[in-house]
Amino acid sequence: MSPTDKKDKPAVYQRVVLKNASPYHYMKVCLVLEDESTRLSAVDLKQFIISGLKSLYGEVGAALTFDLLKYDEDTLTAFLRVYSRGLVKLWSSLTLLGSYQNQACAFRVLQVSPFLLALTGNSRELQLD
Repeated sequence: MSPTDKKDKPAVYQRVVLKNASPYHYMKVCLVLEDESTRLSAVDLKQFIISGLKSLYGEVGAALTFDLLKYDEDTLTAFLRVYSRGLVKLWSSLTLLGSYQNQACAFRVLQVSPFLLALTGNSRELQLD
């Protein structure tokens, strides 16, 4: 090959786009109850979420795989891990849950990210001394 042959070939550019590079999404959620003295255990919270999935999506929804990674019983805040393909189902079922043991409640989705490390800090809650 002569040097002139290399110059005659056009440059080939390849655009690579990665969608859903992470197989999981992580959610930081908080449960707000009408009676603030009510406490749920981690098992009760997971069962409550599964019942919400079942009521909205039936048995298929109840079979959605998600993990309760961390739960604080005092603040009712939890970290959830779900496969990316099930994020919309989980989020929508959390949004539509409106009562727990005959008292009004609501899930607040505080943060969502495909990276767990992104949920460790929140610039909106940063306290500078």
